[in-house]
Amino acid sequence: MFDKFDDIGEKISDLEGRLSDPALLNNQKEYQRVVREHAHLSRLNSLYTKYKQVRKNIDENRAMLHDEDEDPELRELARAEIDDLVSQEAQLENEIRLFLLPKDPNDEKNTFLEIRAGTGGDEAALFVGDLFRMYCRYAESLGWKVEVVDSSPLGIGGFKEIIALISGDSVYSRLKYESGVHRVQRVPETEAQGRVHTSAVTVAILPEVDEVELDIDMNELKFDVYRSSGPGGQSVNTTDSAVRVTHLPTGLVVTCQDEKSQHKNKAKALTVLRARLLDKMQQEQHDKISQDRKSQVGSGDRSERIRTYNFPQSRITDHRINLTLYKLETVINGKLDEILYPLIAHDQAEKLKNS
Repeated sequence: MFDKFDDIGEKISDLEGRLSDPALLNNQKEYQRVVREHAHLSRLNSLYTKYKQVRKNIDENRAMLHDEDEDPELRELARAEIDDLVSQEAQLENEIRLFLLPKDPNDEKNTFLEIRAGTGGDEAALFVGDLFRMYCRYAESLGWKVEVVDSSPLGIGGFKEIIALISGDSVYSRLKYESGVHRVQRVPETEAQGRVHTSAVTVAILPEVDEVELDIDMNELKFDVYRSSGPGGQSVNTTDSAVRVTHLPTGLVVTCQDEKSQHKNKAKALTVLRARLLDKMQQEQHDKISQDRKSQVGSGDRSERIRTYNFPQSRITDHRINLTLYKLETVINGKLDEILYPLIAHDQAEKLKNS
């Protein structure tokens, strides 16, 4: 089944030869691509080597079973080992098939995290802050860097919206399942009678896009500058450092006021705009193949209610895979793997089924 991997050792040797070429270091983008391909093929070769050894052991044990001259005790031992070896073979086959599934080209990229308050007024704004802290703690646990690009803080301690760039190893591959509507059910601090309120926020996960991947015509952009402001509209800068960029063909608007430098805010705003434009193109493409989209966990449908956080019951439910955990405090404190790993496993199983 996997005989075509027999020459994988030669490909790995060729890549190692390229990596030892000093000229490759001058092209960091190509160098990183070769490093990733080498790591990928090395992992695949390791799995394939184990698979071949297990197949060899199965063949040897089966041959021993049919050898009437073989010692009866050894034949019985071989019979007992075969079941375990067959199980190992199936597991390795599955791992190799998963490894060969088409990779999402965005998986290795840094990611823009956008969280916006929806229905629920102040309570929704407070939950935007809660979710942002949850993602920050998760990022910190993985050694990722979080850089706020723009935010609209409210005096109550929450945010109308907040946008951040998360940088690190394979950020998008982990967070891409978070896009959608997150619903919270809890008793607001201002609720005197202890009634549970339901609020909602939207989360968007957008991979960072290089200029090479999406070239923007600067003639199609309108730039406005103004003074940045803090909670309640108070001015926090005496110069026109905040930047608003409008993409005229689509009407997309991006603002950035986190930096004191107008130049830096402009650069950040353009990176966000580039990510949103690519996301818009992908959304339109996905709409044309809606059936495929429905079969994937990470569809990124902004209108889809994906998760409910019920504080009174300490319950968190992911509606896409019918997963319920009574570990709300653990998850909200940044232990997101408890819910992300089942999502990843489900997504891989669906892709294997459809491949």
